[in-house]
Amino acid sequence: MTKKPLTSHLLVRVLLGIVLGIACGLFFPEPLARVFLTFNGLFSAFLGFIVPLLILGLVTPAIADLGRGAGKWLGITAGIAYASTVFSGVLAYLVARGSYPWLLGGQQDVNPLANPEESALTGYFVVEMEPVFGVMTALLLSFCLGVGITLIPGDTLHRTMDDLRRIIMRIVELVIIPLLPVYIFGMFLGLSMTGQIAAVISTFFKVVVLALVLTIVLLLVQYGIAGAYARRNPLVLLKNMLPAYATALGTSSSAASIPVTLKCAEANGVSKPVAGFAVPLCATIHLAGSTMKIVLFSLAIMTITGMPVDTLTYLGFVLMLGITMVAAPGVPGGAIMAAVGIMQSMLGFDETAVGLMIATYIAIDSFGTATNVTGDGAIAVVVDKLVGRRSDVPEIGTEPDDARVLVPGR
Repeated sequence: MTKKPLTSHLLVRVLLGIVLGIACGLFFPEPLARVFLTFNGLFSAFLGFIVPLLILGLVTPAIADLGRGAGKWLGITAGIAYASTVFSGVLAYLVARGSYPWLLGGQQDVNPLANPEESALTGYFVVEMEPVFGVMTALLLSFCLGVGITLIPGDTLHRTMDDLRRIIMRIVELVIIPLLPVYIFGMFLGLSMTGQIAAVISTFFKVVVLALVLTIVLLLVQYGIAGAYARRNPLVLLKNMLPAYATALGTSSSAASIPVTLKCAEANGVSKPVAGFAVPLCATIHLAGSTMKIVLFSLAIMTITGMPVDTLTYLGFVLMLGITMVAAPGVPGGAIMAAVGIMQSMLGFDETAVGLMIATYIAIDSFGTATNVTGDGAIAVVVDKLVGRRSDVPEIGTEPDDARVLVPGR
């Protein structure tokens, strides 16, 4: 078995892009910097073009898959997972709204982050790439098609959407993810040359620390509820899940963590049929940790740039984010890429804000994955208590090739 070089990991490449972008901004000549800003303009335009198609290609088959042959236990498990994800987002929102005024203090008067393409330093040319349709149109169309597929007997459209999902996944894996470090390098290069990098670093370091602390709080709440419902000691339940947390933390991979998560769930007294069903399913649809990070970082950007934060609008964003996370592609950074569309359409994020979201999200991606995976164990305990020892629990394969849920980067 050959080991991949360290630089093959997305996290390492993103961190290198951030560090090199900041450093190179101190001495790069303007003509060379404009080359990277030109690339950023093209990449940003391509993202704007592909995001609606990404939503259509991922959300539609995800909804169709949940509705086909699911049975009531899949619906119940999906409902619990969605409630947990939304709770995570609401908790993060409340904490951020209460803490950011003093935590980010000095950064609240910072002017909106300059977009390098709109500053004095611009790219050499711009190519317009109009999307086929808007983000909200893509979401509505995805819901209509996804639900419609579950109501018709044929599977032609279902297979067509599965093929579209494969195409979108290949674009994400072969184009977007490999070029992200270059895009992030160009973004931080521009921020460094415009003199805004100090405010960005000081702000997001505080938010990263808050995110790490809050993910631990989230797990304590999840297992507190699960333990109370199942009449089990929540700390013992959580302790039994530590191997799964450590595995996800070290691999940033749901696929690598599922065998360990299954054993941990069974150690918590979850029956094998329930564990074999709930754990792989939740690896796809339960992204509470990822949602928490997205909420914290997006609110930080809105705070330091002076963007208005309306509670009802943001609550709608959290509800939509929970649905979007179900369809997040299983690649490193897939959750944040799936959320780009609704951040732009519902929160009004521009290119620079989206770039910062991607960079900071990926920087602590493994902690989000670990929180997601560990939280799956709490849901398994609750579902096992609901099911008892019934025999009508659907089976989901636990081998990596058995389902799309078993892919890395969640």
